[in-house]
Amino acid sequence: MATIDLDINDDNPYYWWEAGALFGTMVDYWLLTGDTSYVASTLQALSHQAGPNGDYLPSNQSLTEGNDDQGFWALAALSAAENVFPNPPDDQPQWLAMAQSVFNQYVSRWQTKACGGGLVWQIFSWNKGNDYKNSVANGCFFDLAARLHRYTGNSSYGDWAKKIVLWEESAGLISNSSQVFDGVSFDLTTFACGKVDKTQWSYNSALFMHGSATMYNITGDDFWKTRLDGFYKDVTTTFVFDGVPYEQWCETRNFCDLDQVSFKGFLLRWLAGTAQMAPYKADDILKIQQTTAKAAISTCIGPASTGANNYFGIDGTACGFSWLKQGQYDGKVGVGAMMNALDAVMYLLTPKAKVARTAKSGGTSKGNPGANAGDTNTETPHSDIEAKTRPTPAGRFGAGVLTVLLLVCAIGGPVFSIL
Repeated sequence: MATIDLDINDDNPYYWWEAGALFGTMVDYWLLTGDTSYVASTLQALSHQAGPNGDYLPSNQSLTEGNDDQGFWALAALSAAENVFPNPPDDQPQWLAMAQSVFNQYVSRWQTKACGGGLVWQIFSWNKGNDYKNSVANGCFFDLAARLHRYTGNSSYGDWAKKIVLWEESAGLISNSSQVFDGVSFDLTTFACGKVDKTQWSYNSALFMHGSATMYNITGDDFWKTRLDGFYKDVTTTFVFDGVPYEQWCETRNFCDLDQVSFKGFLLRWLAGTAQMAPYKADDILKIQQTTAKAAISTCIGPASTGANNYFGIDGTACGFSWLKQGQYDGKVGVGAMMNALDAVMYLLTPKAKVARTAKSGGTSKGNPGANAGDTNTETPHSDIEAKTRPTPAGRFGAGVLTVLLLVCAIGGPVFSIL
């Protein structure tokens, strides 16, 4: 059993968005393994961090939260609805309603003054990046829209999915060869659209791949198949080497930061989802999953640590970040690396799992399509801000969840029977 401590401190500055991503992983872990050990803590975290309005805008994150951060929590809530994860108590916001609330806020924040559309990276005007429209924020919006269309059957969500991807293409953030670039800046005074940052990250391409697969699953439209095939080709040629995912921009040059270390785990999540939504891709994806699981597990040979990385598992089970050199541990244990390794192993179980449910195919989560409609939540009275201090790293994960056990070893048996 591999344990990673999430009692975040100043030497281990993980951000709030990654907690949302992690609890999304734990929702999938429950579905794929049937292990209920972490249901209570996962439900508590996803409910508590939704805030009083059920929109994943808790007040203690207003000095750091961007549209992408909010999106990772919303996608986790939507996964809970799709997976029929146990619902919150009736007097609390429900999974589907939370996802719809964030979607409605995204619609309200769609900004056409600069670059003809798109979400700005930041929600609040005082945060750095409010002059930048990035693909991860708009990718979260896109995937959320596509999946809400599928879950609810409401085509207005699908209309937004198409609008988002067409805007990304027109803004130069998606190339003719389906590359997904990081973002585009604009002038806050003139709103003139600036230069595209052509850095490519695995999770951006994977978000648009999965959203396109979901839309193709619903519509059967060639518009979406063409984009799915393009994004899939880009994902598997740019971010997969010899069958193993890697973060091509920074991994081989050894300068991925704490956020970037986690990105390829989300690639694995959305590859698994793509296999469900577009079964004609499933065999090819399974080959990648099999190769990846072997490579990832081969790096889980590192020592326990009481230093900055806070790995308190069994000695000899810490997992490294890079899997390109099998059997070698690179010393970069942490939340991202351990979550990636868990993803590499557990998503091998996807072929035996139930396909994401909808309201008509077993989904039980209650929705609220009008939740927070028209509420941009982009400003807070200065008196409120002055009364707050910047959240300390120790408070970023919150929800009273200090440790999460990532059972890379425990699920090895059922997984490796598939290899």
